[in-house]
Amino acid sequence: MKHLRTTLVTLAIGLTVGSMTMAQTMTEDAYKAAQHKNEADYKAAKEACDTYSGNAKDVCLVEAKGKERVANAELDAAQHPSVKSHYRARITKAKADYAVAKERCDDMAGNAKDVCRKEAKAADVAAQANAKAQMKTDDAKASAQDKVNAARSEVQRKTTDARKDAAADKQDALYDVAKEKCDAYSGSAKENCLSQAKAQFGKP
Repeated sequence: MKHLRTTLVTLAIGLTVGSMTMAQTMTEDAYKAAQHKNEADYKAAKEACDTYSGNAKDVCLVEAKGKERVANAELDAAQHPSVKSHYRARITKAKADYAVAKERCDDMAGNAKDVCRKEAKAADVAAQANAKAQMKTDDAKASAQDKVNAARSEVQRKTTDARKDAAADKQDALYDVAKEKCDAYSGSAKENCLSQAKAQFGKP
């Protein structure tokens, strides 16, 4: 159980770091450069496995391939950020960790091997469950944010309309004052006064 708890903590940390990394977006040039780096890292890791033998080499190869798959999944999530792409990256990480954990169990025998495999599977189930929970949480947050943005836009629209109405009311009130002042005149002087008032306040 101690091994299982340690594995779960490691997975949780990995998912948290992965989430922060995937929050960033990438340019096309950066994406291609990262692809090349992932390929190069995998080749180097695979070659390094030749220094081992037996199951240690098998573990090394599975780990190298898993890291490449995780790196590519996180790269895709960074290039095309979405709730689903982030979820796929987390699932890829869980599967890679599970594959390595299972391979390491081959160093054991009997009940110890059975327990090791059960712990590996339990950690995998937990990681995938966490990934699904995180996906639902992210989806809910995105939906809530859309509603907040829509409400904010509606408030801004109503505020703008209210300000326009208030400005129009003020102009009408000032126009009424100007017209009232014109009553102090008569004849052509009054007509000129009214014409000036209309021109000033944009009245027909």
